[in-house]
Amino acid sequence: MPADRLLANDATEEKGERARMVSFVGALATADVVKTTLGPKGMDKILQSCGRDRSVTVTNDGATILKSLHIDNPAAKVLIDISKVQDDEVGDGTTSVVVLCGELLREAEKLINAKIHPMIIISGFRMAAECALNALLKRVMDNKDNSEKFREDLMKIAMTTLSSKILSQDKEHFATLAVDAVMRLKGSTNLESIQIIKKPGGSLKDSFLDEGFILDKKIGIGQPKRIENANILVANTAMDTDKVKIYGARVRVDSMARVAEIEGAEKGKMKEKVEKIIGHGINCFINRQLIYNYPEELFADAGILAIEHADFEGIERLALVTGGEIASTFDNPESVKLGHCKLIEEIMIGEDKLIHFSGVEMGQACTIVLRGASFHVLDEAERSLHDALCVLSQTVVDSRVLLGGGWPEMVMSKEVDVLAHKTPGKRSHAIEAFSRALQAIPTTIADNAGLDSAELISQLRAEHHKEESNAGIDVITGAVGDMEKLGISEAFKVKQNVLLSATEAAEMILRVDEIITCAPRKREDRM
Repeated sequence: MPADRLLANDATEEKGERARMVSFVGALATADVVKTTLGPKGMDKILQSCGRDRSVTVTNDGATILKSLHIDNPAAKVLIDISKVQDDEVGDGTTSVVVLCGELLREAEKLINAKIHPMIIISGFRMAAECALNALLKRVMDNKDNSEKFREDLMKIAMTTLSSKILSQDKEHFATLAVDAVMRLKGSTNLESIQIIKKPGGSLKDSFLDEGFILDKKIGIGQPKRIENANILVANTAMDTDKVKIYGARVRVDSMARVAEIEGAEKGKMKEKVEKIIGHGINCFINRQLIYNYPEELFADAGILAIEHADFEGIERLALVTGGEIASTFDNPESVKLGHCKLIEEIMIGEDKLIHFSGVEMGQACTIVLRGASFHVLDEAERSLHDALCVLSQTVVDSRVLLGGGWPEMVMSKEVDVLAHKTPGKRSHAIEAFSRALQAIPTTIADNAGLDSAELISQLRAEHHKEESNAGIDVITGAVGDMEKLGISEAFKVKQNVLLSATEAAEMILRVDEIITCAPRKREDRM
């Protein structure tokens, strides 16, 4: 059998140099897509879906942009994956990780063209990554023992994270909201108990943090509008069997009286179910599904507040914060765990009525209510705030902090340069290339702010050759500034993840020497 017939018809393969070129082109193009969104002066992208509604998303979040792209290139998919993992793991640095990986591959391409073997480049990159991480570890700050200073650190990290987002104009206000919310978690990284509600109207500045839980539902007619010391039963059960399901049942009767009997039996069944629920000693019933008129009437007569159609995420979170469990059967009241809170009342936010639960069992629960001009603004504000909350919750666990504004990259670049001069052989070229790739992040920050990046980076390099320099790029004044005085800080965990993920992804793409694409599946001719 000839070698060229090994693969099925229409299957394609790229080998050697060509395979490598395809990988590099895809990865570099992906990095260039998000490059302009990096830094405080980064630009936004409009993403329009190809669905029926042609929905529009306006964002500068790297992970959101890359997730929305339909990409065919296999190397580009590796970059999209590392961006997603960065977003899930630490929340921030989704653009930085892709830009750094892209620059590492750009430098590696030059070395491969100079006839240096990919395995030598990978070996050099590994040495450089280890050296860069050690350089950061020497310069980290940790104020976990001093609660005042630690809160200041968290505020600085939140403001730095938010300064590249839509919330940058009111970053102090939102940084305070985020820090207050995360400090209530008392060291937990479970962000489930922080709920974010979006309500159009007002301005972003009108957003606030509420201690308690808000459910985006209205209280029914004729039901109590305020309940103190509430015992809450959270359920996911059908409360609509008081009417005959015409489409689901086939019943033959010889008179209308028989139909009335069937309806009466259905009603009796419903009444029995409601009485079982009331027997749990509750004064608030919240159901995931609809509650029809008849059971609602029975609950109102018993003075019980009944809330229907609470969305699944809403009731899951409500069960979590009130200390209850979601029930679906009611025969054994002793096995059902009820939720508790001190007060349930109706509140108004803008033009909408919502239900407010205060004094909940889980003390760390809170709700952030976002206000804004339109849904697009609110969606982007939610993404920005979620990034800040993720970074802060991770920093509470790993409290090591670094300065920002391109400072970490310059510190790493300087140390890696020193290592390159000490290392003999071809690996030194790869280590030097790693150092140049690290400088791409401050270069991109400066370029996106419309500054002269070549001038600024050479000034930064000169500053960093002085001992213990805190120099970074101050995009507001367009010059080199002291990052400590400007209060620009980043979480160590974010930088560590960016460095390791980008290096590993670049290494993975460099190892490729063949791409085999399977044949597309043929549509069957049904004629």
